[in-house]
Order: sequence, then C-alpha cells, then structure tokens
Amino acid sequence: MSAPPVYDPYRVCPSRQLLDRIGDRWTVLIIGTLEEGPLRFSQISRRIEGISQKMLTQTLRSLEADGLVVRTVYAEVPPRVEYELSSLGRTLLEPLEVLRTWASDHMDEVRAARETAAGAPAGV
Repeated sequence: MSAPPVYDPYRVCPSRQLLDRIGDRWTVLIIGTLEEGPLRFSQISRRIEGISQKMLTQTLRSLEADGLVVRTVYAEVPPRVEYELSSLGRTLLEPLEVLRTWASDHMDEVRAARETAAGAPAGV
C-alpha cells in the first residue's frame, strides 16, 4: 500500500509562493526602501534596521529571481553594484502603500485588541 500524497500548497495554489514572497517582512521593507531609486547594498542595509547581511543578500537574490528587483554591476574598480525596482517591482508600490495606510489607520484598534487578548484567561 502506498503512502497518501503529501499536501503541497504551492502545487495546489501557485500564487501562494508569490504571496509568501511579497508578504515577507523584509521584502516589504526592501521594496519600500528602493522606491526612491537605485541603491547600493550598504545603503539598503543602513536604511533597514535589524536586517542581517545574510537576510538582505537572500531577499535581494529572491527578489531578483522573481523579476521584482534589478541588480546592475558596474565595471569599475572596485566594482559597484546597485539594486533598483524593476517595472514589475514598481507595480507593488501602490498595493503596499494601501497596506501602510491601513496599518496606520487601524494600529490603535489592533493594539486595543492585543491588550484585550493578553488579559483574557487562558483557553478563551
């Protein structure tokens, strides 16, 4: 008897992988940072508090692979590398602005709900 098939959410819903990417904390911050224009790795790193070099590298590589960020290497000594939003990446700016606005408009309500939940008895 064979084992039952393993549930694979990426095969069932291919958009899930993309939603996971654009909903990622670091992706949102990097996209917002690159909104102003091309930046070097060190400039991005300085503008995003708390991101490690490893996580920034991984996220930029993923965004480049997804076509959301363009990496340009300039033949200079020392080599200069810049990252910028692609035209596809720029299409994320409007939906992300809507999310930022929503978060700003509703943060007090969310805080109040958290405080209520923190005071609730266990199991409720």
